[in-house]
Amino acid sequence: MRKYFSGVVILALLTMLVTACSGDAGNSAAPSDASSSGSSQTTGDQPKDGGNLIIGVQADPVILNPNYAGDRVSLTIDQALYAPLFQVNNGKKTFYLADSLEPSADNLTYTLKLKSGLTWHDGEKLTADDVVFTIDKILDEKQNSMLRGNFIIHGKPIKAVKVDDTTVEFKLPQVSPAFEATLVQVTPIPKHIFEHEADIEKSPKNNTPVGSGPFKFKEYKTGEYVTLERFDNYFGGKPHLDTITYRISKDANASNLALQNGEINIKYVDPQDAATIEATGNFEMKNYSEGRLAYMLFNENSDTGLMKNKEVRQGLSYALNREELIQVAYTSPDYADPAKSFVTPDGLYHDNNVTTYDNDVEKAKELLQKNGVVGKTLRFIVTSGNKAQEAIALYVQQKLKDVGVNVEIQSMDASAFSDKFTNPETSDYELTVGGYIMGFDPDAYSILYTTGSDSNYAHYSNPEVDKLFQEGAGEADTAKRGEIYKKLQETIAADAVIYPIAYTKTIVAVDKKFGGLDEAVLKPVVIFEDPSKLYQK
Repeated sequence: MRKYFSGVVILALLTMLVTACSGDAGNSAAPSDASSSGSSQTTGDQPKDGGNLIIGVQADPVILNPNYAGDRVSLTIDQALYAPLFQVNNGKKTFYLADSLEPSADNLTYTLKLKSGLTWHDGEKLTADDVVFTIDKILDEKQNSMLRGNFIIHGKPIKAVKVDDTTVEFKLPQVSPAFEATLVQVTPIPKHIFEHEADIEKSPKNNTPVGSGPFKFKEYKTGEYVTLERFDNYFGGKPHLDTITYRISKDANASNLALQNGEINIKYVDPQDAATIEATGNFEMKNYSEGRLAYMLFNENSDTGLMKNKEVRQGLSYALNREELIQVAYTSPDYADPAKSFVTPDGLYHDNNVTTYDNDVEKAKELLQKNGVVGKTLRFIVTSGNKAQEAIALYVQQKLKDVGVNVEIQSMDASAFSDKFTNPETSDYELTVGGYIMGFDPDAYSILYTTGSDSNYAHYSNPEVDKLFQEGAGEADTAKRGEIYKKLQETIAADAVIYPIAYTKTIVAVDKKFGGLDEAVLKPVVIFEDPSKLYQK
């Protein structure tokens, strides 16, 4: 699955998202909902064209290419720049570039039909060639795609075959219940732009992206803003807004002030600031679950070697209290539910009744003393200005001091934090705060916990876990598959790979001058699924 970060770091891979489900294909040029008729306007205002929307973001985008983006900012911008094949919300599939996706009777071939007349922002046709090219590059080991592992089933790759300009067949080496949840992560990139690039991730062509979404690239000033302008030939209909600007503001307090002054129209709000923003009366406060886990991560790659010891991880966990952490970081249990499993509650086979290590100070002292950690100093990295991260770090610092362990908090800006967190060679810290949204199918989590995976930021390795993830991906029997993932949840919990804190909720403040929120669809990580529907009243 795709990885991504933000606020309290988010991996994931977005897109997150979701369940394999069936439905009839829509035939219109606009995105079609395969399972429902969609929502209607609730504001009483009629959409009108024109206007500019400013969205506050915490950092510069890392890369404007949807198949390499891992941070929240890049993914949010890419959602407007690039159209997905389809999306899924609450089991309902909405087709975008695609018109349908149908499995064969034996579930070994999936046939994807694209809409006709699709174009890229530069006017070139978007066809099955682009879809096949995108899959081939994901599978190309030289391209280092974070999605590659999800397209390998029991050591064999899924094959994408062009049938005609609007039809692609996906050939599976064996039945895979997770296939549609894998495919929903894929956003086609233009073959004519990237076909001669030796390293797509590092290509300078990502700096002036050519997409297929409702808005096209206009300008980027590092540290200041990214501006997109309306794409009049968008297949879903001409967007209402003239432009969307993503204003980069790394200081949370300054960003909140800009929001209240009307310089920013939409932004994520920390629970600590929600009441103040709401009291202005100028914003709709949208609170929703992202299917997100917030956790403390133990870096087993640390140069001290301490985090490789399971008993040390258990001892550190015993020193903490989950309910206290939630109150400190999120101000109220209304914004977060206690977490024990690495699978979020929206996921298949979620089981929060697993082993946990917390709230036992004496056991913490015993294990930490036994393993020589008492008196040592652990380095805890956080993103400066991220109130939840900072609150968690300060709490952990105090709790570990009580059991004889020192914690040195190292604060850095969001870009530096992301670079350090994702660098597989980083060994100069022991603790950090993470967060991920992995979607509906638990196979997606394999990239976080299997040996050697690019997104295994804990650097954890357990052959039993590797084997169970492989078995789960290919098990067609629902009951047997459920048992595999329940065993995985217990094994990873018992190994204290992470300290799960909470399944959190997101708060987004939206200026009441803007409408179309229901039609745009609130979406984990990227705020809105289809920003073409937003308009200024």
